[in-house]
Amino acid sequence: MKNQDFMNEQNETTLKDYINLIRQNLLPIIIITLAAVGIAVFYALTATNIFSSTTSMKLNKPSGNILEAPLLPEFQDFGSDRFIANEIEILKSYTIRENVAKALIDSFRLSNHPDKFHLIYDQESLFSDNDRKELRAVNDLATLFGDKNSIVTIEQKRGLDVVEISVESPSPEEAALIANIYAKSYLDLNLAYNRKQLVVVKEFLETQRKGKLDELLFAEEQLKVYQEERGVVDLTQQARALIDQLTTFESQRNATKIDLTISKKSLDQYKEELEKQDPRIKDYLESFATEPYIKNLQTQIAQLQSQKDLALSTVDRSGGANTAIINEYEKKITDLREKLNEQILVYKAGIFASNPEQIQQLTAKVLEEEVRYQSLLSSYKELDELVQRYEVRFNEMPKRTLDLARLQRIKEANEKLYLLVEEKYQEAQINEQSTPGNVLIIDDARVPENPSKPNRILIIAVGLVLGVGFGFGFAFIRNYFDNTVKTPEELQQKNISLLAWIPEMFVADKNRTPGSEFIVNKKSDSTASEAYRALRTRIRYSGVEGTIPKKLLVTSSSAGEGKTITAVNLAGSFAQANQKVLLLDCDLRKPRVHKIFNHERFPGFIDYFFGQATFDELIRKTEQASLYYITGGTIPPNPAEILGSHKMEEFLKKLESHFDLIVIDSPPIIAVTDSEILAQIVDGVMLVVSAGVTEYDILFKSLDVLKMAKSQFLGTVLNKFAYRPGYGSYYKYYYYYYNTGNGKEDKKKLLKV
Repeated sequence: MKNQDFMNEQNETTLKDYINLIRQNLLPIIIITLAAVGIAVFYALTATNIFSSTTSMKLNKPSGNILEAPLLPEFQDFGSDRFIANEIEILKSYTIRENVAKALIDSFRLSNHPDKFHLIYDQESLFSDNDRKELRAVNDLATLFGDKNSIVTIEQKRGLDVVEISVESPSPEEAALIANIYAKSYLDLNLAYNRKQLVVVKEFLETQRKGKLDELLFAEEQLKVYQEERGVVDLTQQARALIDQLTTFESQRNATKIDLTISKKSLDQYKEELEKQDPRIKDYLESFATEPYIKNLQTQIAQLQSQKDLALSTVDRSGGANTAIINEYEKKITDLREKLNEQILVYKAGIFASNPEQIQQLTAKVLEEEVRYQSLLSSYKELDELVQRYEVRFNEMPKRTLDLARLQRIKEANEKLYLLVEEKYQEAQINEQSTPGNVLIIDDARVPENPSKPNRILIIAVGLVLGVGFGFGFAFIRNYFDNTVKTPEELQQKNISLLAWIPEMFVADKNRTPGSEFIVNKKSDSTASEAYRALRTRIRYSGVEGTIPKKLLVTSSSAGEGKTITAVNLAGSFAQANQKVLLLDCDLRKPRVHKIFNHERFPGFIDYFFGQATFDELIRKTEQASLYYITGGTIPPNPAEILGSHKMEEFLKKLESHFDLIVIDSPPIIAVTDSEILAQIVDGVMLVVSAGVTEYDILFKSLDVLKMAKSQFLGTVLNKFAYRPGYGSYYKYYYYYYNTGNGKEDKKKLLKV
């Protein structure tokens, strides 16, 4: 088999190949691109306008009220990013979203323009037949604000303690309203949280204030009644001094008790919050509270404070005789407090080393409040003992004086206690009002004038890009899965011998009128006729040692590839070269040669074999000089046996004696074995390949069959080759544009495609 070393492999793809691929698929690429752009334009024009409104807030770490220094100044700026992240999660919490939903519904009900609300409506009711629009439930609205495709976006500005809340809505007024409600709800929640402990203290003091006022009024009334009934107006100076001291200590004790209660409430609240954050720290703090050294320091401070208060009462009477002693007490108290603070710092350092900032702050509050509580407890015990000692002296007074003194004592003690409670209550009110939130609204959300979505230009641009991308993708995928032969170069690159290529241009007669496919006879000046003449020339020089094959077999891989037309026109082109040519139709299963020449199939080749026709009756002449043909005749049940018989060989030898060339039209070589049998008894085999139809797998299989048959393979003929942009200038100039009129040729021009 000649030229049989073909290659079934992919060659390296070049840039030119990609360009050619795009040019070949230019039409589908344009169609896909236009479709994508059309869809994008339609969406851009019909999409609902979405308006976006943004409010911005500055978040500061809590710093206490104006009457207090920062709790931990050395850690005040530590972990700012973590703090902002925590606050953003609070902003996204269901509590905030629920408050926003409730406020939005309330705003809707109070609004005179319900048409400016959109998100508040249940979307299903907007498209129902019922004219009444239903409102979303609070839970549904809150969920809408927090789902994955949320209309609310909460983000921190990069590198700043500023948080922006952006809201999107088809209604610009609604977008601005929701953003402002979000900021206000968070501001209120933040302020309430920061003032939580102060509110508890204030409420407790308010209750105590009312109770102490009632007790004071009752004591004053009792003293007044007693003095009126007994006629006693005043006490002795000694009794007065004793009562003053006793009531002072009593009021201090009671005030300490109130402070102790307040401290206990605050301490329990801090511990509860801390236990939620990290329960393990609870044991550590309890060990701190029971530390003997710390308790001893607190007891000493309380004792010295009590002694100082006693000395102060002596100063009032003696006019400053004990000032040195008081200064000594203050110095000792200061020294003990410094030692206590040092011990507290040691405990703080142990906690701060391995805990997050929020736990550090809570722990510091617990430590400081625990110290305060223990100090107050020690002071209360000392004052209680002091009051008991003075009560012993008080009870030693004469009975008449004692009754009046007791009433006077109760009245003055209640008066002093009430004044202390009132002072603390006013201080608590100031603390509450002076405790700022750590949120500052920088910019309120404004009603946007222009929609933020959709970006129509961007949508169309994306549609264009996607369209081009999908178009290119279609082209590459189509090329990837298209395993058909397309161009002569492909055959040559795979080392498959190519005799000639026949243009698709001549198949213009869709109805295939009789003789229209015999192109070399009907239109001898056409491009296709020239291609067949080129094929004739190459076959002449394709034989062994330059000999011209006398028996030429034309076959194909599968039906419909144009082997019969090729055989007819090839035979005609040889006849035009003054050779006596016979066209033999050996496609005994589907003979078609007789149709091209518009003749009956009978008698035919098979009829001669079975003695139903003579040799001379078989051979028919065409309108083309020197061209004869034999039809298939009756379709036999066993074509392969007939074609492989000795009688067939003798028949071909007889034909050789009468004709210069025998062109045999055979069945597709893959479908049946007829062509494989004939290939072994002819001088040359030509395989017709249809451009865009014949797949390489089938082509290679056909070549393998011919190789196994040990045939004299001349080469392939690429049939129905249609020029496409990108195939190269050689093929472009090979085509001819021709016009004929009244049988006369007007002119020939190179086809500019």
